[in-house]
Amino acid sequence: MIIKDFSPCANSKDVFNLEYFFELSPDLLCVAGFDGYFKKINPTVCKTLGYTPEELFSRPIDSFVHIEDRDLTSKKRQNIIRDNPLLNFENRYITKSGEVVWLSWTSMPIPSENVVFAIAKNITHKKKQEEDRNSLLNNLTKINNDLKQLTYSTSHDLRAPVSNLLSVFSLMDTSKIQDEETLEFIEMLRASAESLKDTLNGYVDELSKKSVLKVYTEEVDMANCLQAVLLSLSSLIQHSKARINVDFLAFSKIKFNKVALESVFLNLITNSIKYAKPESSPVIFIYTKTEDGINQLIFADEGQGFDMDKVKDQIFGFNQKFHQHTDSKGIGLYLVHNYITSAGGRIAIESKINEGSTFIISFKTDRTG
Repeated sequence: MIIKDFSPCANSKDVFNLEYFFELSPDLLCVAGFDGYFKKINPTVCKTLGYTPEELFSRPIDSFVHIEDRDLTSKKRQNIIRDNPLLNFENRYITKSGEVVWLSWTSMPIPSENVVFAIAKNITHKKKQEEDRNSLLNNLTKINNDLKQLTYSTSHDLRAPVSNLLSVFSLMDTSKIQDEETLEFIEMLRASAESLKDTLNGYVDELSKKSVLKVYTEEVDMANCLQAVLLSLSSLIQHSKARINVDFLAFSKIKFNKVALESVFLNLITNSIKYAKPESSPVIFIYTKTEDGINQLIFADEGQGFDMDKVKDQIFGFNQKFHQHTDSKGIGLYLVHNYITSAGGRIAIESKINEGSTFIISFKTDRTG
């Protein structure tokens, strides 16, 4: 079988050498007609696709192309027929055994003969490497995002226990302590706590440009989570004389993330204490209810509240501050909103100036408890 030579100056020796090259090439070589059928193929085409020459010649080329790539391949072929060469076009073919192979095509039309000369390289291995690399990058990205989430949450949420510790020092009457060494140790501890708070504030400012990402859910006991937070805030609660009323009778367990739920409790409680009405002790209500088949966590206080007409579109925004408090970073409600929505839930707020705020957290319907 001899390839027809379309050059005007070829002799018989050239034709022989061209045929030899055609038959032994490790790449896929073919001559295709403008009618969409193979006219000539080299052995590599048969070996790659697993079909006999007769099978490949008897069916339109499109029938061997992956169904998802057929439309684009057809458009590219029509472009070739209009005398536009095709360079490095990648598409997928289906072998006789059903496997997918990726081919990279370079095709040149010969309009005078209504044929296309084409060469393809099998890039399946390259595509597999890219897939493995992308999978690895996705895994590394996920790990990095998890670490970012942990660092961000930890840096922000540790500020409350540190403030709690500092409040202990402010309540301590050191005038009754006579031992100089004890006084020195107390001052060292106080200074260390202040330094830690400054460091955490710096971390929050540095990390504030980074996204807070999705957290993973598990069945958590709400009462246990709340108790852990109340314990960490015991001094702050005692110093502020806050009254916290809790009722989890409607449901006590929810599918959520334990660390995230503790962060939700911590941020809402500290906000209620921080933004209590002047000269008033904070009053907080935390309870659950079920409405229209949806489990809800209600968190209400009697604090300064918000002017919702002014802040309703910004209340859960990043770095938003609505009260003049020296310790405000404008991140707490942003974190709360992110935790709830990342787990598929919703959070709404009802509030009036000097009448307090009520946060209504609706959990995703595949809940437990």
